[in-house]
Amino acid sequence: MNGVRILRTGFLLGFVLAVFGSLIYSRIMAYSLAPTMKPAHFQGMSPWEIPVAYIVDYLSHGWLCLLFAFVAAGLVYEFMPKEVITRYMGSSRAMGYALGAGIAPFFTVCSCTMVPLFAGILYTGAGIGPAITFLLMAPASNILTILLTGEILSWELAIVRVIASLTTAVVAGLIISRTPWGRAIEMEHHPTGQNPQHNIQIIKLPLDERLLAALKFSLYLAKRILPYFFLGLVVVSYVEAYMAEDIVAKYLTGFSGILLASVIGGPLYTPTLVEIVLGRGLMDLGMSKGAMLSWLMGQPYDIPNMIATSRIVRWKVVVTYAVIAWIFSVSFGLTYGLLSKSL
Repeated sequence: MNGVRILRTGFLLGFVLAVFGSLIYSRIMAYSLAPTMKPAHFQGMSPWEIPVAYIVDYLSHGWLCLLFAFVAAGLVYEFMPKEVITRYMGSSRAMGYALGAGIAPFFTVCSCTMVPLFAGILYTGAGIGPAITFLLMAPASNILTILLTGEILSWELAIVRVIASLTTAVVAGLIISRTPWGRAIEMEHHPTGQNPQHNIQIIKLPLDERLLAALKFSLYLAKRILPYFFLGLVVVSYVEAYMAEDIVAKYLTGFSGILLASVIGGPLYTPTLVEIVLGRGLMDLGMSKGAMLSWLMGQPYDIPNMIATSRIVRWKVVVTYAVIAWIFSVSFGLTYGLLSKSL
């Protein structure tokens, strides 16, 4: 039995190392992992050929990036000590906000899937401030999102997105932790006399079982995300093929374009991977960088997320973080647009 376990561990580790090594090699060799098709390439294609050609083009470049992202997400989710972290996430501690923002990027899920994780952290003993920071940071700047933002859009935009998301999440958490309704929620979930920070027991499984669990979680994420992702690729292919460039240049640039992008990117829910490939298509058609950043920052305050979260912390908290997130979406979009000279 031990021999079988050793072989299985070696095989799983070999697979993980091969995935990581392949991505590193592609970076060293400067291979492009992003789609290469432009609107002009679709001329003369029939309606059914357009999405097929676009999906084939994407997968021929981006399959390794997707595989790495899902495998990395599974490994981090499985091996991160989630049970211990909540001990240090009180609203009165700077460490709480640092952990809330620091661990969130390693939970590679969409905004709606974040809600149960947010509830678990809050119920386990985290303060409302760090919990909100965690809730807002994870869908906007998790490892899968940032990796694909960098590869498909640009690494400059990916870095700016992390900075903007981090600032928004921490400020929203700090403000809500100081509101009467935020403190009321915290007291409701942390009754006097109960301390959820103690008696945490951690059972460590053998390495092969943990690796297998990590890859199963990667597969679970892929099953949940990829169908929407491919649907998004179909939509993007038609957007690039048929949308007139002057429409995008007229409505998704300038101050009005940033305002429009901040509204569309938030309440109108777009799955994380879909928003990135759709954003690539819109940028190819003339969408400004400032509007794109506002579009991307809308992920945490989409309607499904807000409705689900309101069942845990009620609407006053939800409306507060949504307004703060929207203000920062517009502010960072304007600032980035001006600095990058792409307003």
